[in-house]
Amino acid sequence: MKKTQLIEDIQNLLNSYDDENTTNINPELLKFMDESTLINVIDSLLKQKEDLIESNTIWLEKFKKYSV
Repeated sequence: MKKTQLIEDIQNLLNSYDDENTTNINPELLKFMDESTLINVIDSLLKQKEDLIESNTIWLEKFKKYSV
């Protein structure tokens, strides 16, 4: 996978958290990272997103339980 695509994927993941604010990454800032490091960043962002979704789901289930 090309580094530019990995950087774009990171940017897209960051933007998926917030519809109002757009994150733009200057590829030059991440140029020093190798593909493996960039993939690790993507993995970390995906894990954070997964944890957030799980946390929100648990909260929603508790909320539904109390509102019935």
